[in-house]
Amino acid sequence: RLVVAGHADRSGPEPYNEALSEQRARNVARALVQRGVPEQALDLEWFGERRPRIPTPDDQREPRNRRVEIVFG
Repeated sequence: RLVVAGHADRSGPEPYNEALSEQRARNVARALVQRGVPEQALDLEWFGERRPRIPTPDDQREPRNRRVEIVFG
């Protein structure tokens, strides 16, 4: 199984970042399926701004927190 997890930085409102991280995870999952990964092998998660790679204050942009992680499980 593959876990596809979307993340966002802390710039912008929290609900927007939640939706953005979901969109990121879904886009990567779609690309994986188009390249032959079975859809049923994917688990999608999104965390918005709750799990930053680099801790920042609210409303600060941090490109390294805008990401999708793919974890083999």
